[in-house]
Order: sequence, then C-alpha cells, then structure tokens
Amino acid sequence: ETRAPVPIQAEEGVASLPFLRRFAAEHGWAERLSPYGPPCFFLPDGGVISYEPGGQVELSAAPFASLSALVASLRGAVLPLRAAAREEGIELLTGGIDPQTPVEEVPLQLTGKRYGAMAEYLAGIGRFGARMMRQTASLQVNLDWEGDAPLRWRVLNAAAPYLTAIFANSPVYAGAPTEHRSFRAHAWRELDPSRTGIFSGREDAVAEYLSFALRAPAILRGRDAGGEHLPAGEWIARGELSMEEWRTHLTTLFPEVRPKGFAEVRSIDGQDPEWYAAPLVLLAGIVHHPATLAAAGELLGEPDAELLRRGGQAGLGDAQIARTARDLFELALRGAAGLGEDFVAPGDLESAREFFDRYTRRGLSPADDAHQAVCC
Repeated sequence: ETRAPVPIQAEEGVASLPFLRRFAAEHGWAERLSPYGPPCFFLPDGGVISYEPGGQVELSAAPFASLSALVASLRGAVLPLRAAAREEGIELLTGGIDPQTPVEEVPLQLTGKRYGAMAEYLAGIGRFGARMMRQTASLQVNLDWEGDAPLRWRVLNAAAPYLTAIFANSPVYAGAPTEHRSFRAHAWRELDPSRTGIFSGREDAVAEYLSFALRAPAILRGRDAGGEHLPAGEWIARGELSMEEWRTHLTTLFPEVRPKGFAEVRSIDGQDPEWYAAPLVLLAGIVHHPATLAAAGELLGEPDAELLRRGGQAGLGDAQIARTARDLFELALRGAAGLGEDFVAPGDLESAREFFDRYTRRGLSPADDAHQAVCC
C-alpha cells in the first residue's frame, strides 16, 4: 500500500484511465472526447464521469425529479466503481482533500488553455491554487430557483458556514493534522478573494453578483500589454471581451453559492456514499418547503464571512456554530418530511437522521473520524 495518488495515465504501473475504460465498457458507459485530454464517460441515466486537473474523478449526475432518485443514481454509479477499483489496487477517497500527498507531488494532468491559464494565474497568488485544482473534492448540490428566489439566495449564502462545519471531512493534509476541520474550505478561502466567498443578501442579488463578476480578473482572457490580468469590467469597457469570453469568465468564479440558472451549492466536503442523502435532505428540506425556508431565514440572519472562516476552521467545535447547525438540521429534517415520500423516500430521510444523530447532534462531523484515523 503506497497511498500515492494514481495518475490518469502511466507508461508503467497503476493508472486510473485504463481501469476506468474497462469498467465503462462492462457497464455500458459511452466514452467521449474531452477538450482537456483524458476522455469523459456518459452513463445510461445521463450522468457523466470526468477528470479534474489532479486526476480526481468527478461524477456529474443528471437532473432528477426527486431527491431519492438522485441518491440512487449516485450510489448506483459510485459503489460498483469503488469496489472494482479496490480489486485493481486503487482506493477512491471520499474526503475534501488528498490527506497524504504534498501538492508538489501531484502534477497538473489536464491540458488545454483553461487549466494552464488558471494554474499560472493562481500560482502568482500562492500555493492554494495548485492545491485546489489538483487535490480537492466536494459534493456540490444544485437547487432550482422556484419560489422566493431572493430568499433562497440569502439563506443559501447564510447557510454556507454551517454546511461547511456539518460536513467537514478534510482535517488532515500531507499526512499531518491541520488546524482546520475542513482544509478544503481553507484552501478555497485562500485561493483568490476576487472570485470566492459569500454574498450579503442585503442588496439586489443580480446587481451584487454582476459587480462581483465584473471586478474579478478575466484570467482566461490573458494579460494586457502591461502584463497585468485586468478585471472583466475593464476588458468590457475597452470593447475587448466577447460574449463567449464573458460566459467563460463566469465559469472561473467560485463563490460558495454560484448562480447558473440554478443555485450551485459548493460548501460541502466530499462525503462517503453512505451519507449521500444527508446533505441533500438538509438542503431540500430547507429550500423546497416554504415555511421551512422562511424559518431558516429567521434562524440564520444575514450571511457572515467571519462565520464562514470559523465554520471551516473550528467547525462544530465552535459552540455558536454547533447550536445553530443543530437547529438548522432539525428544521431541515422536518421540512424534508413534509415534502412527501415520492420526493424523499423514508430510507433516505432516515439516513439523514442517522447522520444527524451520529455527528451533528453531538457536535461532531466526518472530520472527527478522519482525524481519529490518523492521530489515534
């Protein structure tokens, strides 16, 4: 057992792509070309398996009409893949960051302008760009805007510190404990303040996000004649940013909640498949039940960037965050129960309750399991 990252391709030794191709052929996954080098794989139910820059394997699920159909799809893809990978000597980790490897030992494995430009720009800020691109993993949840969209936007931004704390699962980095329950969240906070963070919810949401997007450097546009990365707004003022470039620029913004025609919630560390239902129940229980959404708005108040820092560092070890997290999760469980069994099957609701009882109610998160495995 080496605990070394598995490269996508290798001239000798273990590599993930040959294994993934064999598994895909056996399970009816269609291989397609990717602009970034390694191929992606389309699953029969509409999901897509692809690679991230450090060789992480990403599953992008198709949209589903119910929470439980989504959980079944995720587990139906991941569990057989994980079992087959183990037979090949590959362990698929499910935390927020590679816990063993220094970033210098993980090369950039995707090609193309996007990742090269991002790597070059972020390297000028610090080491966290490489860590984010090559070593992190999260469970991102997409939610419709139906109902009171401005309230959903404010509540989801205000919930980010608690989601980070509840599902923190990356306390170890480079083989040693860190000072953070979610070192992944710390990496994102240190990445680039111009393209990360949360929004106040006090102003018009569209105007606030537009201002954020215009201020962020358009890194894929390249440098100006003076060698600087200019904000997107300056390129637009010069008439030198096309609509296609603007749309691409928006994909280089990484706030905790990203609007994409739906709300993409990005605050949750990667989780073991056993617990896939828990974050989905929590989020659906909050935003899909009108009374619960209103109650969550009262409970959480305005989004708070300092709480976001504390949620990733101390997690549920912060007494204030722990109290509100418990109240929020209990509220979400009640809201999810009111969505009906056609949307949330009893087994998935019970799984979320088990997560709450095992972790959140006791002021713990999956990070405590990961920390215990390394330290004790």
